[in-house]
Amino acid sequence: MANQPSNMQTYGVPIYAAEWIPEEAVRSKIAKDQDNSDDGESSSSSSSSGSYIVLSGGGGEGRSGIPNVILICGVDLNTNSLSEQPIGRLVVGTGLPYRMAVHPREDGLICALPNSCRLFDWENIMRPREVDQAGEESEELIKELKDVGQQLSLAFNHEGSVLAAGAEDGILRVFEWPSMKTLLNESKAHSSVKSLTFSESGKFLVSLGAPLCRVWDVNASTAIASLSKEKDEMFASCRFSVDSLGNEVLYVAANTERGGSIITWDTTSWKRRRSKLIKNNSISAFNVSADGKLVAIGTLEGDVLIIDSTKMQTNQVVKKAHLGLVTALTFSPDSRGLVSVSFDSRARLTMIEGKGEKRGINLWVAALLLVLVYVVSYYFMVAKGIIRKESL
Repeated sequence: MANQPSNMQTYGVPIYAAEWIPEEAVRSKIAKDQDNSDDGESSSSSSSSGSYIVLSGGGGEGRSGIPNVILICGVDLNTNSLSEQPIGRLVVGTGLPYRMAVHPREDGLICALPNSCRLFDWENIMRPREVDQAGEESEELIKELKDVGQQLSLAFNHEGSVLAAGAEDGILRVFEWPSMKTLLNESKAHSSVKSLTFSESGKFLVSLGAPLCRVWDVNASTAIASLSKEKDEMFASCRFSVDSLGNEVLYVAANTERGGSIITWDTTSWKRRRSKLIKNNSISAFNVSADGKLVAIGTLEGDVLIIDSTKMQTNQVVKKAHLGLVTALTFSPDSRGLVSVSFDSRARLTMIEGKGEKRGINLWVAALLLVLVYVVSYYFMVAKGIIRKESL
């Protein structure tokens, strides 16, 4: 008997990174392999919506016995469920795939290993193999990112034509993709580069690290602004998005002594618009939905909060979504769902409570009130002799 669909699954390794796989790659690389597989009922039910996520994690270089892996898992937004088992699994050897960047089309994904970065194609991850058999390394190593130390952040622009890599030692590297022609190599960008994000237009790149954010003009390969912290703020993550008017906006997540904070920046003047304190929540993961309407934070305590980006009001709270700190968050491309992951080896799918649902509830309330007003009015008029009871 098949197990009931579940929005939380345990995949056996601490998970450090998560991304949604682009539809183009699903159609041409992943769904094709699934169609050719003979996984039976489990395969068809777990990914009937045609959506997939890629996860990376593991036990690192020690002898913990926990492998370092890249996983592809099915997501069904219609049933609010994740596949019980990964539909693709690749062991990457002794190096932990700590960070990743998924190409927005079909070029696979890049993972940051302890000293180098490697490119993995979807077919290699999907290829059947023994449980702990490592994948072929062949030409996966990116020579321009070989022996460069740990990269803490990787990002493609929205067109997939530019790749940025931010290192633990503070070096920021930007390349054309796939030629890997160097556009920028800044050795003193930060003491350590923790987060990177490209603007929707691709014109700007923001790098985040102690003690500030820097804004780079990609075409000019130069810094044009520095965004400084205030008081006790410690910047944690950054994301570009668009507001309700279609204007680009930059969000920076920070931690303070009072809790987490989400700071909004104007992308013309590079001045602060506002900041919203999320009391008693220390931010460990941060992301923005594709439509720009929602931001999500994961906390050190394992909670997940989904926040309206316009009003900066909390819409949903999932207390103890994970047993430990949330390591990554990723919204579905249609902004209907959010996947969170953690050191607890779990991935969790949270469906977004849509405005349509709330509108439906309000319509029911209005209808009930209308009926109540009618009944009260009727008996009032009967009591006053305005109408006769039999006239109902």
